[in-house]
Amino acid sequence: MPCYNSIVINAPIDQVWNEVRDFHHLDWGRPFITSLKVVGDVPGDQVGAKRVLNGAFEETLQELDESRYRLSYSIDDGPEPVSSSSVTSYIGAIRLLPITADDTTFVQWTSQFQSDDPQLVADFCNPIYAALLASLRDHFHRQTSAG
Repeated sequence: MPCYNSIVINAPIDQVWNEVRDFHHLDWGRPFITSLKVVGDVPGDQVGAKRVLNGAFEETLQELDESRYRLSYSIDDGPEPVSSSSVTSYIGAIRLLPITADDTTFVQWTSQFQSDDPQLVADFCNPIYAALLASLRDHFHRQTSAG
C-alpha cells in the first residue's frame, strides 16, 4: 500500500523547487523537522547524499531530476514501523507540477515499500507527509505575507 499526499502551493514551480531540491535543506519543514544531520561528503543536490532526520530517519537521495522537478529517496532505517527490520525497498518521492492557470505549484509526495503490515506503515507516514506539505505551504505563505 503506497502513501500519497498532495497540496497546492501559492508560488511558481521554480521557487518551490529551489526550496525542496536540496536534500540537506529542510528549514521549511519546521516544526516537524527538528534536526537534520548531514552524513558523508556528498552535497545535498547530488544522488547519494545522506541525512538523518530528527535523530531517527536515515535517508539517501536516490534521484534528483531537475527537468521533471522530481526527487526520490530511500529510508534506509528508522523507527518502527519503517525500521530496516520491518520495511524494505522504501522509496519516497516528491514531484512538482506547474498549475499554469494561476502560476501555482501542485506538489505530490508518495512512497512505495515492502512490508508485512503496509497499512501500519501508511498510517505512520501519511500524517508526516501531510504535515510537511502543510509546512511547505505555510513557508511560502509567510514569505508572501512578509514581502
